[in-house]
Amino acid sequence: MTFGKVSHMTPAGFNWRWPTPIQSHEIVNVSSVRTVEVGYRGNAKNKQLQESLMLTEDENIIDIQFAVQYRLKNAADWLFNNRDQEEMIKMVAESSIREVVGHSKMDFVLYEGREKVALDVGQLMQQILDRYKSGVQVANVTMQGVQPPEQVQAAFDDAVKAGQDRERAKNEGQAYANDVIPKARGAVSRLLQEAEGYKSRVVSTSEGDASRFKQVLVEYEKAPAVTRDRIYLETMQQIFTNTSKVMVDAKSGSNLLYLPLDKLISQSVATDPAAKSATQTMTPAATVPAESVELQRQRETRSRDGRDREGR
Repeated sequence: MTFGKVSHMTPAGFNWRWPTPIQSHEIVNVSSVRTVEVGYRGNAKNKQLQESLMLTEDENIIDIQFAVQYRLKNAADWLFNNRDQEEMIKMVAESSIREVVGHSKMDFVLYEGREKVALDVGQLMQQILDRYKSGVQVANVTMQGVQPPEQVQAAFDDAVKAGQDRERAKNEGQAYANDVIPKARGAVSRLLQEAEGYKSRVVSTSEGDASRFKQVLVEYEKAPAVTRDRIYLETMQQIFTNTSKVMVDAKSGSNLLYLPLDKLISQSVATDPAAKSATQTMTPAATVPAESVELQRQRETRSRDGRDREGR
């Protein structure tokens, strides 16, 4: 300074000036990072409620502690444009945080919006400090603590827990829906496919029956009696094939009776599942009576032939 007026600035190192009162100088450290605390002093637990309590956009009170780191970018502006520089920076920081929080919701400031709030506060502070020509460059804004007031902390925790329970129930319901809905859609699709298959099967069967009936009708018109007899015989054959009784004509002149024992045994096993195990164990013995019957039949035939020859 020359005669009390700023004349020039010099970098660190060896410099010279005229002696007082012609010239004087001020040494300013422009490389160090300085800190201003707002809402607390030294420790976040040592709160300054007059600085930390503020209103949000949704009219809730919130308690914030933060720190501002800054460095000097112009020593002359720092020395001569403001009387109490640190107090000025603290007031600018407090005003900026109230401005940003006043346009934000409480939940946003408490949770997902902390970094955004700190960034907006730093930008707003820099704009104000530049208008004041303070010679200050804001380096960083750090949020030390953001919470509701201590008097309502318990109620706030209950509200937060209720919100978490709501989200958990919502997520569980969504998970259940994601599990049930695809299964229900799959079941619907399967039922539709089964219904389509049943429809096709029934229609095809009906069309086949109708076609067969038309063919039978054509033959019936040609020879009604023959067609009736053939249908009757085919029907009775199907009925007798599934029956377990054997009809024997005892008045016939034949001395040789034929009994379908193998079919009778298989039909009895099919109609009585409880007898399967006993039949399986008796299978080797069952083959012997079948052979014995055949041998007995041959012996009887030979004996009758012999008696017939003797009678002649």
